[in-house]
Amino acid sequence: MYLPAHFEQPDQAAVHRLMLDSPLATLVTCRDGAIDANHVPMLAVLRDRKIVLRFHVARANPLWRDADPTGEVLAIFQGPDTYISPSWYATKAQHGKVVPTWNYAVVHAYGRLTVFDDKEWLREFLPSLTNTHEARFDKPWQVGDAPDDYIETMMGSIVGLELEVGRVLAKWKMSQNQPAANRATLVTGLEQTSQPGARAIGQLIAAQVPQRKKD
Repeated sequence: MYLPAHFEQPDQAAVHRLMLDSPLATLVTCRDGAIDANHVPMLAVLRDRKIVLRFHVARANPLWRDADPTGEVLAIFQGPDTYISPSWYATKAQHGKVVPTWNYAVVHAYGRLTVFDDKEWLREFLPSLTNTHEARFDKPWQVGDAPDDYIETMMGSIVGLELEVGRVLAKWKMSQNQPAANRATLVTGLEQTSQPGARAIGQLIAAQVPQRKKD
């Protein structure tokens, strides 16, 4: 990934948070020279200060059988993104030398896969995965709400995997290459539009805009 230094996100806590907030990752693998991509919800956990991505796939998916334990794979997490109109820049009125762009936050996580064709592993993992996503609801569903024999049958149709992240490229393209005045007016513009991702991007930019001193 092309990553200029001013767009790099070095904060592991921010990287981990994006993985939790946008858990549907694109898992890119390569086997015998062929590239494959699967879209998989992952649970990012911290283990010995390292990020480990835990997930499962359908047993019918050849991904787990073809996984090369010695080869590196890539999980891509796409955070908020939005179009940036040059009309929002303060300098448009001054000299007009502004153009559109696209702001986004994305994480590329590299590591090696470990396969767990093991129901005990799934019994430990599935409740934590479900509880994480059900926490937003007033009456969260739990794995125990379904009959035991049904859960046993369903577990037979999936396989667990873990990706221990060895390296990360995290890109927060938040108009850092623009002057503070443009970033400030950009936040205002994003707050006033309903386009997808605009408010989230505005909040990320606002966190980087110097606060005005109070009189």
